[in-house]
Amino acid sequence: MGNVEFTDNRIKVEAALNDAIVAFLYEVAVEVEAQTKIAQTRVDTGHTKGEWTHYVDEDKGEAVIGNPRENAIWEEYGTGEYALKKNGRKGGWWAPVGPDGMSLKQASKFSKVKKDKAGNIVAVFTYGKKPLRPLQKAFDKTKSKIIKRLGSILNQTFSE
Repeated sequence: MGNVEFTDNRIKVEAALNDAIVAFLYEVAVEVEAQTKIAQTRVDTGHTKGEWTHYVDEDKGEAVIGNPRENAIWEEYGTGEYALKKNGRKGGWWAPVGPDGMSLKQASKFSKVKKDKAGNIVAVFTYGKKPLRPLQKAFDKTKSKIIKRLGSILNQTFSE
């Protein structure tokens, strides 16, 4: 037999694969974040909608899309009797209006309200908030596109 020379390219292949995956994670995170902002339909102040963001942990090979606002959890999963897993508070409750509660704009939509002596709404009666699922909707909308894009990136990476 003739001489066969073996070249170990594992390090180059692993590096190319890692670079491709990291690029993919950034691309996908930006897309899902953008779609989440679009899917968020209930807007009063715009704070929740405007604070969706993403983070890519290159070492772990993962992307996280999230929102620091507590309201984002309520928008995703609902509250009270409308909670997605049916584990919310039952029977309704009085929710405060003002700096530590909902805005006057939101409160004006409720029919059962408490007012102070000056006639200002200070609380509203609610059975909860229906879930909008903006993050889930964004993922569902982009899922097939994400899968195709990963295939495209990997094909591009290893066809060179």
